[in-house]
Order: sequence, then structure tokens, then C-alpha cells
Amino acid sequence: MNRSATATSPIRHGRRVLILALAPAQLLDVSGPAEVLAQANRLCDRPSGEVGMVYEVEIAIVPAAGKASTSAAVAVAPGRSLQELLADGRELDTLILAGGEGARTRHDESELKDAVRALAARARRVASVCTGAFILAASGLLDGRRAVTHWRWCELLARRFPAVRVESEPIYLHDGRLWTSAGVTAGMDMTLALVEEDHGHSLALAVARELVMFLRRPGGQSQFSATLAAQTAADTDMSELLAWMADNLHRPLTVDMLAGRTRFSPRQFARVFVNKVGVSPGLKIDQMRVEAARRALEDGRRTLAAIASSCGFGTEEAMRRAFLRHLGTPPGTYRDRFRRRPEEIAQTRRLRQPEDARS
Repeated sequence: MNRSATATSPIRHGRRVLILALAPAQLLDVSGPAEVLAQANRLCDRPSGEVGMVYEVEIAIVPAAGKASTSAAVAVAPGRSLQELLADGRELDTLILAGGEGARTRHDESELKDAVRALAARARRVASVCTGAFILAASGLLDGRRAVTHWRWCELLARRFPAVRVESEPIYLHDGRLWTSAGVTAGMDMTLALVEEDHGHSLALAVARELVMFLRRPGGQSQFSATLAAQTAADTDMSELLAWMADNLHRPLTVDMLAGRTRFSPRQFARVFVNKVGVSPGLKIDQMRVEAARRALEDGRRTLAAIASSCGFGTEEAMRRAFLRHLGTPPGTYRDRFRRRPEEIAQTRRLRQPEDARS
């Protein structure tokens, strides 16, 4: 930008965002939200002649002796120290605590907790990515609040901080001025939601398109796929069977039919399935059908009856009962809450088209 333009154009001062992490930090927990905000700066429409940023982002990593600054061993400059940040005195719009090994193992450091409480008191909004929730919890900021972290660490967070209402399912949660997200890339989904809250849907959609992200995975959407988890836990035979089941949920999947696709007799099959997958065949089919129906409801183009049929429930009432068992909410309510907007669906279709079909 040339000096004359700077001298004559009004300057727009952005919302101050501090991304704070403890070494070694998860690299994407830091860079993911930073990139979302950087793209918001680049893509935001400004009044004619105005220059500046909508977000002023600062990254600070509290170092640890003998440790790399990030999990990927990519060196990130530590930025200002905690003492310098506290001495600054200016208000913050958003404080984001990034996760990683450092957050899990160093969150009880007294100096850190005091600093986080002081910085949070100066911030309009406080958020965490992944195990950054441990830092917020240790500082007492999540007491009595709903919070989420990476599914692998939810149980530990709940056990270590019983005053926190830990939820393992959502990819991010919003409780008052506090936001928490699940693991790694979920921090980008949460940051997109922050951008949308601040500057509207159009800018968030533009950022998502630029980053080839889906705008936007709803915060209440599950961070954990039952189908993927089962395939990961199973041996080769069961993994192939589960993949086939996911493609054939519309069929009447009986134990005899499933056993016939393995090397086991029907008598052995149910016992081996429970041992390998962790639940009965009937329960797993139910979970997979609910998961498939959720995706269809979020797309929002088909009727409840059509979705119930294609996912193997047979009737809307059977699907409703399954949703109440697994999610505690009926399908219609789920669709109203999580259905994607038409422009999001159109974006998905464009991204799925071959390049030559778009031209």
C-alpha cells in the first residue's frame, strides 16, 4: 500500500484477537483460526477509500525449555511474553486459547492461570480450540459452563474439572461469551462461526469458499462418526462388512444376511461382532442409520418420509423413535436447527463438479 493512500484514507481498526498457546502447541490449533481471520481481512467489503483490517491478530506462544514451539516441529515465533501482554492494558475483542501437548500438561502453571484470568477480563469473548479448554478450565473460567474438547480428552477434562459440564459430541459450543471447540480442524469451524457472528453470513461464506471449507458445520453436529469409529476398531473382515452396511442401509439388514458376508456362522456372528465392534449388530445398524439420516436432514432437500425410506427405517415414526433414542430430539427439530442454507448447498455442488463442468 502506498503512503499517499494511507495518509488520505480513513483507517479501520480491527477487532483485536489474541491467540495464546503453550509450547508445544498443536500447529493447526494456532494457524487454522489465524488463517480464517486473515481471509476475513482480505475478503471483507470496506466502504470506498477505507483501509485497514477487520481483525488485528496476534499470536503468542509461551515457550518451554527443550520443547519445540509446535507439535509439527515447525518453529513459530513466540511473540510477546505473558508479562508484556498484561502490561499492554488495551482491551481485547477475542482471546483464543489454542490446544496441544502444552495445554494438556502445563495448564496448571500459576503464572499462566493468573494471566489468562486477567486477559479474559479484558476480552469481550473468550474461546478455546481442542485441549485449550484445559487452560480455561484450570483458570476457573469454565466453572458451571458447557464445554467441549477433542473427543479423546473429554473424559479427562470432565474428571479433572468436575465443575465443567463437558459434552463429547459437538464440534463447538457457545455458552455466553465463552466458546469451546473440539479437536484441531473444529477450531476453524468455530472461528468461521465467530466471523459470521461479527460480520454476517456473506463474509463467512466467502471465507469458507476461499479455504474450500463447508460453511458451516453446525456447532451441534457430532465430532465423532460411529461408522468410522467402528471401522477403525474392527479387523479387516468387519471393516469391509461395515463399509458394505453403510452403502446398504436401505436394505433389511438381518443377522443371517450379515453373517453370510463373513466367514462366521449366524450363531458365531453376533458374538464376534460385539467383540470386534463393541456393540450388537442391531445397535450398530441403528446408529449408522441415524448418522445417515442426519446428513440427509442437514442437506434439507428431501422429505422426512423419503429419508426414512432411503436410510432403512421404513416409516417416519420408526425414524423418529431412533432419533429420540440416540439424539434426544425428533428428526423435524434436528432439520430445522441444522439444515444448511441454499447457498451452502449450491457451494457444495460447485465444489463437487469437475473443473471443466464449471466453465
